[in-house]
Amino acid sequence: MQQLVAEFSARAATTPESVAVIDASGPHTTAEVLRQAEELAGVLATIVDGAPTVLVQADNTWRTLSAALAVGMRGGLIAVVSRHATPGEFAIACSDLVPDVVIASEPVIIGWDVPADHFSARDEALGGWTVAARPGATSDVERWRGGVVVAMTSGSTGRPKCVVQSEEALRYAGTCTIDAVGLQPGDPVGALVPLSSVAAFCFGMYLPAMLGSPMVTLDGWEPSAALRVLAEHDVRWTMLVPTMALQLSIQPDSEGSLSSLTAMTVGGGPMDSGALGRAERTLGTKFLRVFGMSECLGHTTPLPGESEDVRLGRDGRPFPGTTVRVVGEDGVPRGAGEVGQLQVQGPSFFVGYARNGAPEPPAVTADGFFPTGDLARINPDGTLNIVGREKQIIIRGGRNIDINEVEAAIAQMPDVAQVCVVPVPDELLGERAAALIVTTGTELDLDTVTAHLDAAGFAKFKWPEFVHRVAALPQNRVGKLSRDDAVRLATDLSRTPG
Repeated sequence: MQQLVAEFSARAATTPESVAVIDASGPHTTAEVLRQAEELAGVLATIVDGAPTVLVQADNTWRTLSAALAVGMRGGLIAVVSRHATPGEFAIACSDLVPDVVIASEPVIIGWDVPADHFSARDEALGGWTVAARPGATSDVERWRGGVVVAMTSGSTGRPKCVVQSEEALRYAGTCTIDAVGLQPGDPVGALVPLSSVAAFCFGMYLPAMLGSPMVTLDGWEPSAALRVLAEHDVRWTMLVPTMALQLSIQPDSEGSLSSLTAMTVGGGPMDSGALGRAERTLGTKFLRVFGMSECLGHTTPLPGESEDVRLGRDGRPFPGTTVRVVGEDGVPRGAGEVGQLQVQGPSFFVGYARNGAPEPPAVTADGFFPTGDLARINPDGTLNIVGREKQIIIRGGRNIDINEVEAAIAQMPDVAQVCVVPVPDELLGERAAALIVTTGTELDLDTVTAHLDAAGFAKFKWPEFVHRVAALPQNRVGKLSRDDAVRLATDLSRTPG
C-alpha cells in the first residue's frame, strides 16, 4: 500500500481541502483522512515493533481508507473483515492470518470475542476505535510475499477463504477499469458494496484514492438511499452485483435517476440481458457486464460505447495483458464458440490463500493458468460468455438440470426483474426445481411460468415444480445472491400448504 500512501500524501500537500470520502457523516478532506492515518500509524509504531499484519473492521466510511494508509505507512498488510462476521469467522481469519493487531469499534471487539490475553496491548485511534495488539515484535511481514490486502470470500468447501492480493494487482485492475470507463481525476466513484470484500476494496476504495476522486459510500444497502446518494453527489461510476442494480430499477423514483453516471459495472452473479436492458433504460445509464473474481480481480469488461448486445449479452473482453481460455476435460483448449472450463492468467492474479500466516499458492496448470470453476465460451470477437458453474445443477430423478439455463429462460418473461432457481429436497426424486421470482408488479404463478416455458419450447423435465413470488432475493453481506439462503427459503415455501 506504500505507492498509494506516497500519492495520497502528495495530494494532501497540494490540495488538502479536496474531498477524499463522502460517507454518512458527511464529506472528509484529503488532509483529514491523512491526519487520521498518521495518527493510527503512530499508535501502531508505539504498540508493536515492526511492520504489522493488521485485521481491521471494514466499514464504508473514511476509517477504512485511513486504516489502509496507516498500515501502508508502517509497511504492513491489512486484512478487511465485515463487522457482521461471527466469532467463528473471526477465529478462522485469525488462524489463517496470525495477525499482530486487531482494530475495530469496541462493540465489534466484544462481538468477535477478541481474546484479551492474546491481544493484550490496547490503545485507541480512528475516532475512538480500539487498537488491540500482541505486544512486542511483529511477525515477519515478508511472509506475505508481496501481499498488501486480504479479504474473506466464500469457499466451495463451506470454509471462508482469505484471499491475498498485491498492490500491483490492485493498481492494474483499477487502471484498466479507469481507462475502459474513461474516468477522469475528480470523478466521484460510488462505493456501495461493503469494503470487506477484496473487489470492493479495490474498485470502491483503492481506485478512487488512486484516481484522486471522492469515494462516495453507503453504510448498509438500501436501494432508495443508494439512488439518492448516487444522484446527489453526481457519481460517475460504480460497481454493483446484479441483484443490487436490478433493485435500483424497480424503485418508485428510479426513472432517469442515474443519468449522471457514465456507466455502472455489474458482475458477481447471474445476469440476463433482457432484465439488464430494461433496468438500464429505466435508470438512464449504461451497464457494463463484466466477469471477475477475488482471485483475479475484475479481469474483463466491455466499453461504454459498445452496443447493448455486447455490453449486456456478454461478459466483456479481457483486460490488456490478461489471457482467458476455455478447455475441455482433457485440458486441451477449445475453439471460438465452444463451451469449456474457463481458465485465466494475468496481472491481477492473487498471491494465494492465507493459511497459518502465509499465502498458500493456488493450484494452477503447468503453464500457469488458474481454473475458475466456471463454464464459458469465447466468442469470435474475443468477448466472453459465462454459461454456468461446473457444478451448478439440480439432479432430479437422475437427470441433470442446468440452473443457469432455467433461470435464463424464466428471465425472458417481461415482468420478471430477478429469478433464482434452486433445488429443494424430495424423498422420491432427490431434488426438485423451485423458482424464486421478483416481479415488476405482475402476479406470476407456476401455471404462468410453465406456460411461458412451454411456448418457448423449453424441455418439460427442466420446468420448475414450484414458483414463489418474493419481494427480494436473499443476499449475503456483500450484496451477492446467497444461494444457500435461497435454498432454505424455497424449501420452506415449497412445504407451506397453499
